[in-house]
Amino acid sequence: MLQFIYSQLIRLLLPFILLRLWWHGRRAPELRRNWHQRLGLVPAASGSVVWVHAVSVGETIAAAPMVRRLLARNPDITILMTAMTDTGLAQARKMFGDQVRYAYAPYDTPGAIRRFLDRVKPRILVIMETEIWPNMIRQCRARRVPVFLINARLSERSARGYERIRGLVAPIMQSISWVAAQAEKDADRFRRIGVAPSKVAVTGSVKFDVDIPDEVRAAAIALRQSLAGRPVWIAGSTHGSEDEQLLLAHLKVLEKHPDALLILVPRHPDRFESVAEKAVRKGLALARRSLGDDPCKAQVYLGDTMGELMMLYGASDLAFVGGSLIERGGHNPLEPAGWGIPVFSGPYIFNFETIYQRLLDDKGVKLVADADELAAHVSLLFGDDEERQAIGRRALEVVNKNRGALDKVVDGIIERV
Repeated sequence: MLQFIYSQLIRLLLPFILLRLWWHGRRAPELRRNWHQRLGLVPAASGSVVWVHAVSVGETIAAAPMVRRLLARNPDITILMTAMTDTGLAQARKMFGDQVRYAYAPYDTPGAIRRFLDRVKPRILVIMETEIWPNMIRQCRARRVPVFLINARLSERSARGYERIRGLVAPIMQSISWVAAQAEKDADRFRRIGVAPSKVAVTGSVKFDVDIPDEVRAAAIALRQSLAGRPVWIAGSTHGSEDEQLLLAHLKVLEKHPDALLILVPRHPDRFESVAEKAVRKGLALARRSLGDDPCKAQVYLGDTMGELMMLYGASDLAFVGGSLIERGGHNPLEPAGWGIPVFSGPYIFNFETIYQRLLDDKGVKLVADADELAAHVSLLFGDDEERQAIGRRALEVVNKNRGALDKVVDGIIERV
């Protein structure tokens, strides 16, 4: 009954969802392109299709090593990557070009999912992390399409929320073929909300298997060399009010290190313009990557392009990971850690609690209470090369000693195909 009510509500909301899509498409025209795919009207596929679903940019990046490994192990399969956002698909295209196929994920109405499955006929569905859509999962199960939840994480807050709607959630959880959980705590929570214990394995996080392609390393080195030895810090995947705080922090850093450069990378493209305006209003010399500006004389370099955050981390001396000064829950700290540079985050890191705990245990990350504390640490490390390098080495050591989840995940998928 709850599944029926959920489906009817989604159907009723669909016109408003499409209207919202059209409205946001004024500033991001890409959102309006291929909108019909969101109703399941995608090009037909042939062959053995592995459907990989990643909600947005972070999950798409996390899926990349797995996709490369699957293609290497079985070149005859067709990988179809879907995302809910235009930024997620843009990231996928940047990484894979014509090696895989792309589409927007269908909205979770019975009709949209049915049309999508009729056209794609996937052999398996691989969902990254915790993107749980009732109709998507239930219809795949009905068609005997195995559903794998990979790199799965579930916070205590989310688990309690799912327990409150157990009548809807339990049948969905019972339809999942395999959960590859990041940690035992995540595995326990999935069991609590209805996944059979025999279908849950603790594989670790595939994000520890940081994948930095040679061309990305080369681009990072070239950018760093162009900055002529200046102290550079980066704030990646920032949200909302964080940008204001980080710009103020950089003004404090400049008091002690006048030649310092802040690379600022907002999480969402629709905020690029507003962040640029904030920097200029604060009297900071701004360069924008999208315009090809030379950052050498700038105080703030705005990373307003898609798919280059990993490279920009590699061009920096230390990093702040955004979404953590506000109650967003933080983003992936392993991307900068994989470059062997110090990593800072704010206090709100519940989205990546297991990863942060491992970094904290080995002193590979530093949590700060606010932007003032962050500015103090940045200034201190800019004046102490030896300590900065030691912290970066500890961060990289945590990454290296926790690698291996990717092999477990790929083996698990291959075994179950």
